[in-house]
Amino acid sequence: MQIYNTQTRKKEEFVPLVPGKVGIYVCGPTVYDFIHIGNARPTIVFDTLRRYLEYRGYDVKYVQNLTDIDDKMIARANQEGITVKELGERFIAEYFKDADSLNVRRADVHPRATDHIGLIIGMIKKLEKNGKAYAANGSVYFSVASDADYGKLSGRDIEELMSGARVEVDDEKRDPMDFALWKAAKPGEPSWDSPWGKGRPGWHIECSAMSTKYLGETFDIHCGGQDLVFPHHENEVAQSECATGKPFVRYWMHNGYINIDNQKMSKSLGNFFTVRDIGKEFDLEALRMFMLSAHYRSPINFSRELIEQAKTALERLYNAKRNLEYLLGHAKDEAAEKDEAFIKGLDGWRDKFCAAMDDDLNTADALGVLFEAVREINSVCDADSGKAAVQAALALLNELSGVLGLLYKETQVEDPEILALVEQRTQARKDKNWAESDRIRDLLKEKGIVVEDTPQGAKIHRV
Repeated sequence: MQIYNTQTRKKEEFVPLVPGKVGIYVCGPTVYDFIHIGNARPTIVFDTLRRYLEYRGYDVKYVQNLTDIDDKMIARANQEGITVKELGERFIAEYFKDADSLNVRRADVHPRATDHIGLIIGMIKKLEKNGKAYAANGSVYFSVASDADYGKLSGRDIEELMSGARVEVDDEKRDPMDFALWKAAKPGEPSWDSPWGKGRPGWHIECSAMSTKYLGETFDIHCGGQDLVFPHHENEVAQSECATGKPFVRYWMHNGYINIDNQKMSKSLGNFFTVRDIGKEFDLEALRMFMLSAHYRSPINFSRELIEQAKTALERLYNAKRNLEYLLGHAKDEAAEKDEAFIKGLDGWRDKFCAAMDDDLNTADALGVLFEAVREINSVCDADSGKAAVQAALALLNELSGVLGLLYKETQVEDPEILALVEQRTQARKDKNWAESDRIRDLLKEKGIVVEDTPQGAKIHRV
């Protein structure tokens, strides 16, 4: 597998630190509000990375943090007259609702900053001891000038950054580029005891402390949105490597931005959408389909028209699945003449799918392979196909769509009441009682069930 490494700015062969095992850390949301579709993209993309690596046989440890203390959370909690902890608990629960709707699996660990204060303080003390951090008025700052490698992830020149930085009057930092590891307590803010007095952690240090705790001082893959490359991930690299003296991350993966109708998403422009907003108009599986229809590093343009297209494309896959399930229920045990070559040929689709995913997680090309496979399946699998051929086709469709986190909804109808109505309608048709047949069909439609009449009998599915 080839992965584009942000740090080296080229594709590299993926070789995990420990054979057969992969450690992945993904920057999760700050839980002060509902997640927006920009948050949804890395959540979906790197869930798919995890699924694919597991599919290829790796034992994956997947860690996604939840930032539950920062300036935005404090402001929102004060505005609502509740504690930051109460706000965090509420929006962590809402985040998981949205993640579930997007068929995103839970991480193996979802560490929270506030549960790791002692660990964070320990890392800051190491940096202070190593001469990379200094205390000032109860806060602690990382000294950017002390790290000769600063800028290596983003490719930014440290001297240019420093010369362009604004020096604020009475700033307690030695240099405007220095960043906070620990912030001295202010009135009305949550705080914890520390060697420097009461305060709270800075944003960047939490990810360094928690990722190294759960994945080791050097681990395989760190993921996030392109907007996090600088300064968040740049600062993570600096503080982690200066604390441990070891390389921090082997492969950095960053997804591209989302535009709304070809404009940058912004609350001020009124084109800001949460996942919950989209869920009011569309099934969120269509949003997952949409996100995977472009290469993860490419910018992607969001519009209702494009979501409609994703919804239509997804329905084509569901139709293929339903058709195969129906054929399987009526297929003959004996193989048809065409079946042996067809079954053997299915391995070729699997190989093409893996080739696309091995090319820097190219889900767009992988979806293209899946649709080509479905076209062949639709043209070959019919009422004459033997059971083994239909089973093999359905297994392939479920296997590859499962890697992408798609086609997870139940397609077969097993409700006894629904099945009884279908049987009544079938009898009405046999009796040529078209009025009763139409009445039952309309009743089923009200219950979200569509009936399609075929030579083999009634085929039913949920809308």
